[in-house]
Amino acid sequence: MPPLQLAASTPANRQPSIPSARKFVDERTLPSGAQGRATMMGMNLANSSESKQRGAASASPARLVGEAQAVKSSTVALDSRVGITPADPVTRLEMGRRWWVSESVHLPCGSRAEFRFQGSRHLLALYNEGAGKRGEASVDGVCRSKLRGSDHLLTFVPAGRAYREWHETASFTEVTFLYFDPAALRLSEATNAQFLPRVYFEDALVWQTAFKLKKAIESCGTECAPYLEALCGVLAHELSMPDGDLVREPTPVSRGGLAGWQKRVVVEYVEEHLGEQVCLLKLAELARLSVHHFCRAFKRSFGMPAYQYQVLRRMEFAKLRLADRAASITDIALSLGYAQTSSFSSAFRKATGWTPTNYRRELK
Repeated sequence: MPPLQLAASTPANRQPSIPSARKFVDERTLPSGAQGRATMMGMNLANSSESKQRGAASASPARLVGEAQAVKSSTVALDSRVGITPADPVTRLEMGRRWWVSESVHLPCGSRAEFRFQGSRHLLALYNEGAGKRGEASVDGVCRSKLRGSDHLLTFVPAGRAYREWHETASFTEVTFLYFDPAALRLSEATNAQFLPRVYFEDALVWQTAFKLKKAIESCGTECAPYLEALCGVLAHELSMPDGDLVREPTPVSRGGLAGWQKRVVVEYVEEHLGEQVCLLKLAELARLSVHHFCRAFKRSFGMPAYQYQVLRRMEFAKLRLADRAASITDIALSLGYAQTSSFSSAFRKATGWTPTNYRRELK
């Protein structure tokens, strides 16, 4: 069965029937077994100018069961995903299913972007790659925080809350938006806990769980549904617990890693030479370290060796190139330094779980 298109919206003249609403109320538990297998994985690539309200609130099952408790008025037009302005320098890759959606947003160096969202789904933002020069985010105009560096920061917006952010990038930046149906990311009825907005916060446990969710969503296997359900349960618990009530591992102090300026120059050099085999000696020279000390410091700062990091960046760039139907897979492979298409295809599949051909075929 081909993957379903996530962005499809219910036509304005087609309202959900009473039986369908009752059916959803009876089946509020997450899809599993045959029900989960029937919900296939899909992907969508779009420019941020298309982000305006493709899904109406009346078509959202979360509204039917009253899960979006924070929605202040039934007349508010809810967003299906984050709106980003300006549209031109931004590239968006979206993957997932009805219950869980992962969207990667790529921002070029030196750009300023504004994010806006108020929807029927919970939103969790992960600031993955790059460095934020300046920024500020707010939820409902009350919960407000200024950006002071974007290394592994998160922002959580409960369903129905109004989220606004502006962001200036100091280098190539990637932000991941995870969207959760309230029926998928929900709290136990036995507890009195509730979801509260959190802006630019650091939490190693939440980050690890969210990153596992992102990878599982992007793996596109229908057998991942039980795993996604379990991760959502853990994430809901971690997001709802006050910092003082949840036992957390202390954030390790980064000793022996690269300094901020060293990370910046190394990342910029790697981004500018994705099609070349980057020499460790050159990177060490940029960081003003010996090769031995550079390799150790790089792995401590990025969690992986320099070569593996370059491969990862190549695959992310390849995803963007595959969106251009005019570019052949062979040309993309050559532009990224692969002498043979088979070598590129093997590396791409190992990193994403897709062959380049299948990945491009599913992009809409």
